[in-house]
Amino acid sequence: MEKTLPKPSGIGFRTIAGVFKLRIGVVITFTALAGLAVSSGPSLSAMQLVILTLAVLVSSASAGAFNQYYEHDTDPLMSRTKNRPFATGEVKHGPIWLVVIFGLMAVSVAAAWMALNAWAALFTFLGAFFYAIVYTVWLKRRTWLNIVFGGLAGSWAVLAGATAAEPQVGAVPLALAFVLFLWTPPHFWSLAIAYRDDYAAAGVPMLPVVVGDARAAQAIFASTLVLVAATFVPLFFGLGIIYFAGAALGGALFIQKAWRLARDPGRGTAMACFHSSLAQLTLVLATAIIDARF
Repeated sequence: MEKTLPKPSGIGFRTIAGVFKLRIGVVITFTALAGLAVSSGPSLSAMQLVILTLAVLVSSASAGAFNQYYEHDTDPLMSRTKNRPFATGEVKHGPIWLVVIFGLMAVSVAAAWMALNAWAALFTFLGAFFYAIVYTVWLKRRTWLNIVFGGLAGSWAVLAGATAAEPQVGAVPLALAFVLFLWTPPHFWSLAIAYRDDYAAAGVPMLPVVVGDARAAQAIFASTLVLVAATFVPLFFGLGIIYFAGAALGGALFIQKAWRLARDPGRGTAMACFHSSLAQLTLVLATAIIDARF
């Protein structure tokens, strides 16, 4: 009879990526690089660019890990989050994780300060602080405005990138930071409609839980119109035709999906709107980088 080999122990990369929400961290880092690209400051050295990228990624990852650590009690109640490592017990919930999380954040902020400047370090810190503390601890379980102010994490990342090259923030980085602020609510409320029952079961007052899917969908459509209008503001401060094409194409897609969601609120239209928001943001940031640098 053949012996069954024991399964290897330890935490794999997929688990680590899940704990630290690395996919979100990559998006946040991309926003920081967009902020750097549209800054009027001098080019960073290769080492400074690497440090900026890693500082924003690691600080975002630490905030993502804290979010899961803090929500280990409610994550099992939601189908979208029930398989997260802390929720399943795959990763043991204990105080050592707080040491790791805050240690990583401290290292990332210190690296940004030493290699770049105090402003870049401050905005790197604020991005993590707003997601981990303002959103996760203070607002998420208390008010439907949670994601409105918690969404500033992306805005701070844009400013971290911009100030890495030039401590005085210019008009275009500020405009992009404002775009990120306006983008987060319709993006996340779309997901919240798709998982409204989950949020209700977990006692999280996301907008669809508070006002219902129909009114939330109307709010998504209205906020999408405001967002798309805001994406054209950078055109008045130097960005050109390439950025215009990306903002117009992405905006048209997002508005179309938000309109369909407003007319027929449901899981399918909500997820389509959610994915269109990701496509819109990618187009806006990518064309801003290309227009500013190439």
